[in-house]
Amino acid sequence: MQSHSTSSSEHDTQGGWQTLRSLVPYLMEFKGRVILAMSLLIFAKLANVTVPLVLKQIIDALDKSHAVLIVPVSLIVGYGLLRLMSTLFGELRDAVFAKVTQRAIRRVALQVFEHLHSLSLRFHLDRQTGGVSRDIDRGTRGIGFLLNFMLFNILPTLLEIGLVAAILLNKYNPWFAGITFVTLICYIGFTLFVTEWRMVVRRTMNELDSKANSRAIDSLLNYETVKYFGNEQYEARRYDHNMEHWETAAVRNQTSLAFLNAGQSVIIAIGITALMWLAADEVVSGTMTVGDLVLINVFMLQLYMPLHFLGFVYREIRHALADMEKMFGLLHQAREVADAPAAPDLSVGAAEVVFEQVAFGYNSDRQILYDVNFTIPAGHTVAVVGSSGAGKSTLSRLLFRFYDVQGGCLRINGQDIRTVTQSSLRASIGIVPQDTVLFNDTIYYNIAYGKPAADRDAVIAAAQAAHIHEFIESLPMGYETQVGERGLKLSGGEKQRVAIARAILKNPAILIFDEATSALDSKSEKAIQAELRSIAKNRTTLIIAHRLSTVVDADQILVMDQGRIVEQGAHIELLQRNGVYTQMWNLQKRVEQEPPEC
Repeated sequence: MQSHSTSSSEHDTQGGWQTLRSLVPYLMEFKGRVILAMSLLIFAKLANVTVPLVLKQIIDALDKSHAVLIVPVSLIVGYGLLRLMSTLFGELRDAVFAKVTQRAIRRVALQVFEHLHSLSLRFHLDRQTGGVSRDIDRGTRGIGFLLNFMLFNILPTLLEIGLVAAILLNKYNPWFAGITFVTLICYIGFTLFVTEWRMVVRRTMNELDSKANSRAIDSLLNYETVKYFGNEQYEARRYDHNMEHWETAAVRNQTSLAFLNAGQSVIIAIGITALMWLAADEVVSGTMTVGDLVLINVFMLQLYMPLHFLGFVYREIRHALADMEKMFGLLHQAREVADAPAAPDLSVGAAEVVFEQVAFGYNSDRQILYDVNFTIPAGHTVAVVGSSGAGKSTLSRLLFRFYDVQGGCLRINGQDIRTVTQSSLRASIGIVPQDTVLFNDTIYYNIAYGKPAADRDAVIAAAQAAHIHEFIESLPMGYETQVGERGLKLSGGEKQRVAIARAILKNPAILIFDEATSALDSKSEKAIQAELRSIAKNRTTLIIAHRLSTVVDADQILVMDQGRIVEQGAHIELLQRNGVYTQMWNLQKRVEQEPPEC
């Protein structure tokens, strides 16, 4: 047990140093500001340590009973100036360093955000949005705390301790410095020991907090589903179950904090009492003046006040490091799909797409595709049909390189897509997915997302081509209408038309229609099918469909079953074979001809 605790502590220490080292490049962006801030810090502490020395001189000057009392004006003015400088230099230091801190927070947050977007689809399917969001929020706040308190509280306090100890050793009985050092060692040792123990509680709190937040956001995102099944109380109980565990951890955290504060106060009280007892005895014996007594008292107050705060700062720095662990852990998530070194951009031109003996599985124990071979000639349309789970949508995910194939290869114009940049690959492909998820913004923003640099006329032309312009114009806010979280304010058909407009605006060389008209009624489907054929003309197009009537005009139709291509050919050709495709066609025709149930 002890071994495990020691190992965990060493791991935490290594992780803390690694986190601190990772912040150094961000500090070096403003070397001048960092040097100036550190200089102001030193000046502030020198002024602070000099204040008690001047105060001693003032008191000793006023305590000369055998002489006429003369107010030492120069000493009093100097005392006031030193007090001012100790505060002023500190405020100037904070002002100078503010840009360094905020820029570091901005840079790290941006780096994490970009890295999250670079991770594979597998990571994003497994992640919990609320937990990741909370980890990033706590981590960025932890950076600000760490930089400010590490540099401007721990370091200056240690500097002040060193200066005070040097003065005490030089001017007074060595016992003063000895008592000071023993008190500091006991204080720091106690703080470190208890704080390390409390870190387990803090981590538990963080995990439970992230879990509760994930549950809450997941429930709110699925608001309609909760309402459909009347599960409001069930969701509330799930959330409260997590918060109950969090409450227990929070109480442990607070009670252990009270124990730590009480222990620190006892150590400081004993140390100050011993020093004042020794100083008073020296004054009575005549070896020290009243000014010396005041000097030591002020030194102790100046020293132990920040030292008491140092305990809090150390605890919070450890907490900040714990908060930052998960955020930096996100940065250390390996990219499952990464560009090859010095990868060139994809040369698109008239794009020919080739699936060559492609094998793939999302998990090692679940194979999805087996030896898939087919070619989409440049400018042609190939449709893929089959039952649910046959592997149809996996083809589009592989073409976008959300995953890398595990066998065979996928080529565009003879280029293995693993050898080109992902950005150029995805720039050449447009998709209308079956499940269209929109940003919580305006309709205009969501259409323009296909090509953010496009002007308004181009966006409106894309909406017209997708037969959604008239609907948008009929809305009170027109194109500025907010679509709500995940586009929930729009119907399924309206969302799909927005997705079609977005793909039209992108104007890619390769198009993928993944059940592109599944959410449309028959009338709208016929209108949009004609438009889809128009925009697919002269483009390399992959249509993934369940409804066979939408693919009869394809140059070639692939029939998939359990991850394999079992038939391929044109519509008429496949019907003549009287195989799997014919069975699917007859079944769908029969379903369409059956009268609806009342």
